[in-house]
Amino acid sequence: MNDTEIVSSRQFAAPPQQVFRAFSDPAILARWWGPEGFSNTFKVFDMAPGGLWRFVMHGPDGVNYPNECEFVAVDAPARIVFRHVSGPPFEATLLFKEQDGGTWLDWTMRFDSAAECARISKFAVEANEQNLDRLQQQLDKMA
Repeated sequence: MNDTEIVSSRQFAAPPQQVFRAFSDPAILARWWGPEGFSNTFKVFDMAPGGLWRFVMHGPDGVNYPNECEFVAVDAPARIVFRHVSGPPFEATLLFKEQDGGTWLDWTMRFDSAAECARISKFAVEANEQNLDRLQQQLDKMA
């Protein structure tokens, strides 16, 4: 990790294929993506290199947050890389590693500058933890 990265990691008691599916199936992903209290409307979800992911995150305060991403790499069930091209721009790498009968997830957000990373980390670090909590809840439902 360096001053241009936010890294969130978590162990899940589910195999990599199942954790990857929670990210790659838009019907499942829309149920848990985002911090606590957020919901999503997916407009486009083409999880393939060069494919787009356009969606709106609906905040619990009624504010809508349009997002656009482009997938860079998809290696099921081990890795997903996407560029968040709407503001703030960053590249996200998700690595799914089999560990102790479950999955260790490393989620790295890489920004163009340390200043942008510092600005975003003020809320993204906690938001990512909430996002991973919601993923755990989704995996429990899928078990």
